Amino acid sequence: MQKLRVPLQEMKMHYSSQVERDYDVRGWYSSVQECRHDGGAPGETLVKVATGVVIRNPYAGKFVAELSDLTDPSAAIGHALGERAVALLGNRPVESYGKGGIAGTAGEQEHVVACITTVFGDPLRQQVGGGKAWISSVSKVAVAGTAIDIPLAHKDELYIRSHYDAITFSVPDGPRPDELLICVAVASGARVHQRVGGKTVADLKATAV
Repeated sequence: MQKLRVPLQEMKMHYSSQVERDYDVRGWYSSVQECRHDGGAPGETLVKVATGVVIRNPYAGKFVAELSDLTDPSAAIGHALGERAVALLGNRPVESYGKGGIAGTAGEQEHVVACITTVFGDPLRQQVGGGKAWISSVSKVAVAGTAIDIPLAHKDELYIRSHYDAITFSVPDGPRPDELLICVAVASGARVHQRVGGKTVADLKATAV
């Protein structure tokens, strides 16, 4: 089994620095899962990665109609989280992706959504080597330490059933009431024992020829 050894200092951090200029960042977080099997015979390892950033929510505790202060600079978050996720995946190509976030209890679900619109999504696609499909998404309001299941689907075709998946992600002390957790997930392939049919990666490749 190939081991993942990617020191954080070796990652490109240009976009992370930009995020820290545009937002009040409390911390960066990540999780890596390597799955060899799920009860069947071990096969090729499936690697799933989640990365996230906790930022202060400028709209916590109040209702504001215009959320552009969150949306306008969010391209840098898409780049930074995508960059970190790809690095943690090692040399494996990204086959599926997803996005999401949690607003602390003084915020709104809409505050998360404002950070993960197309402004954020297109840079994420660039970082993972392109993506033609809609990026599966989830958002909610919750207390610090709440887990979020970030959905995963194939990056070039939403209806490839083998890649329907998720990764559970949490920050033990976040988001606090006046914070937002913004996160992305990537995976190196299909579920380890996928076998329920439907459109396949082979079908996608055949269509592309």
